[in-house]
Amino acid sequence: MKIVYTPIHGTGSMLIYDSLKKWGFENVIHVPEQDVQSGDFPTVVSPNPENSEAMAMGIAKAREVGASMVFASDPDADRIGLVVRDKSGNYQLVNGNQIVMLFLYYIITRNAELGRLNGNEYCVKTIVTTETIKRIAEANNVKCFDCFTGFKWIADVMRNEEGRMRYLGGGEESYGFLPETFVRDKDAVSSISLMAELAAWAADQNLDLYELIIDIYMKYGFSRERGVSVVRPGKSGADEIVAMMKEFRANPPKELAGSPVVIVKDYADLNCKDLRTGEVEKMNFPTTSNVLQFFTERGDKVSIRPSGTEPKIKFYIEVRADLPSKDKYEETVAAAEHQIDQVLADLGVK
Repeated sequence: MKIVYTPIHGTGSMLIYDSLKKWGFENVIHVPEQDVQSGDFPTVVSPNPENSEAMAMGIAKAREVGASMVFASDPDADRIGLVVRDKSGNYQLVNGNQIVMLFLYYIITRNAELGRLNGNEYCVKTIVTTETIKRIAEANNVKCFDCFTGFKWIADVMRNEEGRMRYLGGGEESYGFLPETFVRDKDAVSSISLMAELAAWAADQNLDLYELIIDIYMKYGFSRERGVSVVRPGKSGADEIVAMMKEFRANPPKELAGSPVVIVKDYADLNCKDLRTGEVEKMNFPTTSNVLQFFTERGDKVSIRPSGTEPKIKFYIEVRADLPSKDKYEETVAAAEHQIDQVLADLGVK
């Protein structure tokens, strides 16, 4: 396989080329300009693998050499970026939810194939990460823990379950994954090597990563996600964010994109309310957090969280849709994006 990898001027070049080689992947093509370690990040506006702009030089190199995928790590080599080639030959940025989904699907599937699942395994995702992962885990009798945003919470679950259950992997929608236990933070070095292994495994089944993503959706149900940050700077902005959270708590939306809201989870008091029955259950989390979630009858999920470090409020939208066949994937994605637009409009987010 031809793999393009870029450290985007960061520390990944120190270990990831060697790690891929030791894993058996020697046809790894550099982006020479971005091998240069520099805190000025001279070739990008932002060295964030979430952004297509940061991946542009890697994609250009992939087109030049005919590579099937592009890997990237952020400057401190803890987050992974991934671009795959679709059936039309176009290069598509894979989002953070899909990256975690790919990893956990592969790890769980391979463990099952090798007869290593005995019902004592678990994975971890953050509450704002796609629910598709939970469906994959539960279908294979793997426990899926939810935790708050940030890898310290994934590590907290790992510490609590150490010696009791076997960890398979954990990740979050912001492009971080941890496939092993010898560190307790997201790790692009091991993740990129594992993604190469995953791609080789898919190739043995005559699938590329783009086709594998579609196969996972066909088997476990389609979802589409988008994150939106609304910036409100200054003292007045901070007050506005507080008012927005207060309003969402006092008057939660009755429906989103035409589907009734049936569950409200408020992590400030750890109450989960079923709007159909009026029943309230306490959620099992180690502490509280200023996060609200709305779940619709269709299975859509909206998470709302003020940033703790920046003057912004974040909306995480996940919608469900029927994927009737593989050849309807792009059409289904387009419809889901429109559905997300409707959800945001119903929330009053512009």
